[in-house]
Amino acid sequence: MGIILYIIFGAIVGWIASMIMGRNGQQGAVGNIVVGILGAILGGFIMSAFGSNGVTGFNLSSFFVALMGAVVLLFVYNAVRGRSAHHTV
Repeated sequence: MGIILYIIFGAIVGWIASMIMGRNGQQGAVGNIVVGILGAILGGFIMSAFGSNGVTGFNLSSFFVALMGAVVLLFVYNAVRGRSAHHTV
């Protein structure tokens, strides 16, 4: 049952992050899940680098950590993709 909750958690976080970053219509459900799960990992890594707890379970603080990581992930993705598109044109 744990993996299903991670997928649902990742889907919700990824969906909200994609709306914040203006990519909601471009990712789809699987993209939202991947962004949400990778965002939770990235957010946990960022928070632990500052000496704080990362994702500790299914609670509000973990949600915000995962959301922060997902937004950072989409920001970096948009920056890299935008930069590479300018070099090819």
